Amino acid sequence: MKKIPSFTIDHTRLEPGVYVSRRDVTPAGDVLTTFDVRMTRPNREAALTPKALHAMEHLAATFLRNDEEWSTRIVYWGPMGCCTGNYLIVQGEVSPRQIVDLLRRTMTFIAGFEGEVPGATPRDCGNYSFMDLAEARAAASRFIDVLDHATDQNFSYPAE
Repeated sequence: MKKIPSFTIDHTRLEPGVYVSRRDVTPAGDVLTTFDVRMTRPNREAALTPKALHAMEHLAATFLRNDEEWSTRIVYWGPMGCCTGNYLIVQGEVSPRQIVDLLRRTMTFIAGFEGEVPGATPRDCGNYSFMDLAEARAAASRFIDVLDHATDQNFSYPAE
C-alpha cells in the first residue's frame, strides 16, 4: 500500500510551526486547507499529554468558532494522535502565514484562560474530567514563542 503524504515527512527534522498538511476540494468546489499545527519537535522532545490536548481542544474550538474574522471558515480543530500538535481545517486556500495572527490570538486565549473549561461537564463531553488546563496553558505559551520567532523553517516542511 502507498504511504499517505503525511507519513512521508521527515519527522526527525520537523520543527514546531504551522504547515499545510493538505488541500482538498469538496464536490461543491470548496477548498479546505488542513494545517499541521506542530507544537513540539517530534521524537526529540516530550509530546503533549492527552489531557492537555483535550483541554486545548475545548478552548481552541470555542475560541476559533467565535472569532469575528474566521468563525465562518473554521471546519475543525483537534489533536494529533501522536500528541505533538493539532490539526486545523479551514475553508479556502490559506497559507500558514495568513493564519499566524489567528493562531497567536487562539494561543493567547488558551495561555491566559482561567475558570471552567467550556464544555467540560458530564452533559457536554464524553470524558469531561480528562483535562489538564495548566499544561494546556503552558503549551500554548510555548507555542506563542514559536510564532513570535518563526522563520521559513517553521512554515515549510523539511525538504526530502
